[in-house]
Amino acid sequence: MKILVRWIINTLIILLVGQIVSGVHVAGIITAIIVAFILGLLNVTLKPVLVILTLPLNLITLGLFTFVINAAILLLVAALVPGFVISGLIPAFIASIIISLIHFLTKRVGL
Repeated sequence: MKILVRWIINTLIILLVGQIVSGVHVAGIITAIIVAFILGLLNVTLKPVLVILTLPLNLITLGLFTFVINAAILLLVAALVPGFVISGLIPAFIASIIISLIHFLTKRVGL
């Protein structure tokens, strides 16, 4: 049940980011659901590997390089899902910061 709630929250976050960040376009709710699913899968499988591989750089930047990893994963999702478009690295970086902040806040309130 908790996975379903997180999936819905991620879908809403992606729709919100599509409205807030210029350069990020989400075609519709179905696209946002698919993006949330694939983003979740990549965050579970690919992100830990990337964080370990870039650990020295992450330590030097005090963890801020994680936002670059998140942006790269978002760009990968945009390449995989039709209807989800990110126009460059800067919009992906801004979107990754917003997504990370909202995730942090929702985890703090227990969702």
